[in-house]
Amino acid sequence: MPNLGPPSNPPPPDALQPSSFSPASGSSSSSQLSSPPLLDDADATHANAARHMAISGDLVTLRVDGIRYLEKAPLPYWLGALSFRLFGFNTFAVHLPQAIGVFLLALLGYQWAYRAFNPRTAFYTGLATLTTVGVFLFTRYYIPEVLLSLFLALALFCLLRSLVPQTSQTTTVQRPPKINPASSNAEKIGAIATGTQRSRESSSSFSPAVYAYAMWTALALAVLTKGLVALVFFFGTTIAYLALSGEYRNWRRLKPFTGILLFLAIAAPWHILAGLRNTGGMNGHGFFWFYFINEHVLRFLGRRYPKDYNKLPGYLFWSLHLVWLFPWSLFCGTLCRQAYLAFQRYRASNPAPVDEAKTFYWQPYAVVLVGLILQNALKIPYIFTLFLALILFLLHGLRRRQSNSPSGTPLLRVNTLAQRTTLILSLFASLVLVFFSLSTNQEYYTFPAYLAIIILLAVALSRAEQTFAIDRSSRLWITVAHATLTVLGLAITITLIYGLWTSRHLPFVPDIGDLLAHRGVGDYTLSMSGIFDLTGPSFAALRLPAAIAAIAFLIGPSAAWLLRTQRRHLASTAAVAVTATTFFIAAHLAFARFAPMLSSKSFADTIQHLEASHAISPDDKVIFYGDQSYGSSITFYLGRQIDLVNGRASSMLFGGTFPDAPPIFLTPQDLLNVWGQGERKLLFVPLDQRGAVDQVLGDHKILLFESSGKALYTDRPLENSGRTP
Repeated sequence: MPNLGPPSNPPPPDALQPSSFSPASGSSSSSQLSSPPLLDDADATHANAARHMAISGDLVTLRVDGIRYLEKAPLPYWLGALSFRLFGFNTFAVHLPQAIGVFLLALLGYQWAYRAFNPRTAFYTGLATLTTVGVFLFTRYYIPEVLLSLFLALALFCLLRSLVPQTSQTTTVQRPPKINPASSNAEKIGAIATGTQRSRESSSSFSPAVYAYAMWTALALAVLTKGLVALVFFFGTTIAYLALSGEYRNWRRLKPFTGILLFLAIAAPWHILAGLRNTGGMNGHGFFWFYFINEHVLRFLGRRYPKDYNKLPGYLFWSLHLVWLFPWSLFCGTLCRQAYLAFQRYRASNPAPVDEAKTFYWQPYAVVLVGLILQNALKIPYIFTLFLALILFLLHGLRRRQSNSPSGTPLLRVNTLAQRTTLILSLFASLVLVFFSLSTNQEYYTFPAYLAIIILLAVALSRAEQTFAIDRSSRLWITVAHATLTVLGLAITITLIYGLWTSRHLPFVPDIGDLLAHRGVGDYTLSMSGIFDLTGPSFAALRLPAAIAAIAFLIGPSAAWLLRTQRRHLASTAAVAVTATTFFIAAHLAFARFAPMLSSKSFADTIQHLEASHAISPDDKVIFYGDQSYGSSITFYLGRQIDLVNGRASSMLFGGTFPDAPPIFLTPQDLLNVWGQGERKLLFVPLDQRGAVDQVLGDHKILLFESSGKALYTDRPLENSGRTP
């Protein structure tokens, strides 16, 4: 793997080294490895799959509760199995790979931004990666997005490095250029925007060939992390970049022939073995159909079977990225402003033919008309037609401007690593966002685009700070960002104080799930559906995190704005990060308070306590009523196979059709037949299934434990009825 360390000369200031944002890393990841317990649904389900690998040694076929689980790529589960072997079967071991992934992503962003831009941009990139809402929120679950982001970003970085000849592999550190005090403000701004000074020339530690092979390796690991979508994002970005920059002439530097062989040597064996070992499922289908067709093609088209997913409305999909990238998304005005200025400079240096105005007179109307026709006749999303039209207009405009340039001039001249980085990150982020706006999606699906957007925001912020004293628009957009943050902070503070005041007389209830509304927004198929269940009384259980968050948003934004007005830019930006970090501490405390509702570990603890007190036997049968995901954390913490009533659904449906599937699926009639017969039965019932269980079993059940509307029943009195759970 190529050396990603910072160049030896000149080193960044100590205050801007990666170790400077380690406190943010600790607060957002490593300090939270053991709490809260694993959550039901995807979090514990994926942990169960990794647990099976660690115990069985089968690194090919994922299994959950003994049933084939063929919809996921294996690398995150290999890492989870390794973590279990090292640290045991516990919450810490599950969360550790995620935390390491977050830190490595921040470190990669730092190194990339440092090489392409300057130390301050690099510092802001690392800091923002660790203090962004989306990164914090979507690494609370055992999902592969952070690893996918890491490998794709590494592949793109190595792509850029491999296209540069070895004699040109020098480090360029962007520094404030020398500016003539007598120059106009416009000239000064232009000098800052375009000026770079080279540091002392030094050869790269590795040749372009090494970077090329590292690129293919990272791409193979990305495929083993998330599947074929990694190829779509990488090759879609790469093809567009090579075409626009003219770098396609250097395609041999990417080592396509030997590189593809290396890629196949890493990525292909698991796919082949999984296909050979998993045949004869539903309708004769096996791994190849289920994984490649059902999980990739049909999922994108919204026709996957079974349909246990949802899709955000378009307006929410796009606008929520302001939340996922908060607080750094507040500086998007600065980014848009600088992008506009860069476009103006490009237009000035690449004049178009004089009839350009006539060219774009009727096309927008045609796009609207064609888009509406395709949407109504062929159900093609309107945004797809719009995006395709924008691409064609862009290529047409670039081609027209190219016609006035010498032969062989690329559509876009990107001569420095900074320019190449800006182009490739813009293409990558755009592709990811548009792709998932068309596909079925969850809120976290666009996670791979976060680092690209964060780097671009860090560049814009750093450059705006350089021009703060001389450019009115830089001051304006930074001021708008701080004003917005301050207003939001005051609004949040007032809301939290109001909640604290109105709940001051309410008793503290340990089980917050009993106070929630269970509104079922999106039928709980979206990852953030549960947040809509909050009620006024539930606020009484959140007093401490609410108080911490209120203090953070009361002081932090105002302090950051004050420091900015004093032109202490580094301190101001750091204050924004400290505010976010403090809020994440409060959010983690609140997240832990939701554990009784989001996790069923307390039920596993109850069963283990009853076994330890000899009130029940370890050989007693545990049964779930409904899908295994409703109580998947019980399966993990008990470490045993569970029978399921009406559980042949969602992730258990396809794997349950294989001939060697264990007989864990029961019907309600089966439950009634075995209830009270033979060994003791322990029945876990989620909230929405309690009515169905009452109809099946009536009063022939004994309640052992209840939490957040979920219940644990048994079919006979405890052997030592004097003991309580």
